[in-house]
Amino acid sequence: MANDGTTAATDGTATGSGDTARSLELLWGGGERPSRGPKPGLTLDRIVTAAVAVADAEGLSAVSMRRLSTELGTGTMSLYRHVPGKAELLDLMLDRVLGEPLPAPGEEAAEAAGTDRTDATGSGAPDWRAAVDTMARSYLDNLRRHPWLLKINQARTVLGPSALRGLELALGGLRGMGLRDPELIGVIITVNSFVEGLARTQADAAEAVRQTGLSDEEFWDRQRPYLERAMLSGAYPMMATMAEDTFSADFDHFEFGLRRLIAGFEALVRERAEAGTTA
Repeated sequence: MANDGTTAATDGTATGSGDTARSLELLWGGGERPSRGPKPGLTLDRIVTAAVAVADAEGLSAVSMRRLSTELGTGTMSLYRHVPGKAELLDLMLDRVLGEPLPAPGEEAAEAAGTDRTDATGSGAPDWRAAVDTMARSYLDNLRRHPWLLKINQARTVLGPSALRGLELALGGLRGMGLRDPELIGVIITVNSFVEGLARTQADAAEAVRQTGLSDEEFWDRQRPYLERAMLSGAYPMMATMAEDTFSADFDHFEFGLRRLIAGFEALVRERAEAGTTA
């Protein structure tokens, strides 16, 4: 059991599974305990940077305190002077990568004034459609840079500065929708779930190629004779009449889905405006 009463994950893939109090200390500053003597070359920042690099290159399972000690050229016990273990390190890694697409603290207002499109109603609020678009694209880019994020159970995320700043920026961009607060969170969850689902499908496809050595074309070519016979059998009339490009890789499912999501949100916003319902 961790100090806060939660059970530590054995595989290190669940955030908040370690010493939550210690993770919060490290995330919010003042948590890295100083050591006696000269200032050490090993820092918490270097440890987290190395952990993210290993996870990016080889996956989350490759991250261990022993592996990091090799990468950093130090003893394993030296790492434990900075971070209690892999569970707490995962909390720090997550907050690190969540902060990558965000402007530095204090730059939000300048960025909003200089680059955000304003709502077409003339309200002066940022255009929430552009905010949804940016949110989705930024998250997809982040998942592609760090595919190990898809392996993490974030049901109980330890919230650090980057996570909260990201949520603050997202909510600020959506405020022009005029929805209730729980609904604004619902918009964020809906967009993120759509992006995660698409990114997971793409990551799984790439992993299948690595594991089998077969390209997508080779995989489907092996099934073609069986599928053609199935279509000619008359048992699948709907599928048999579909266009040849139905499953084409050229179709952009991300753009299609994102546009439909925004259109759905527009319908809700319009409905609320017509009914005179405000948040």
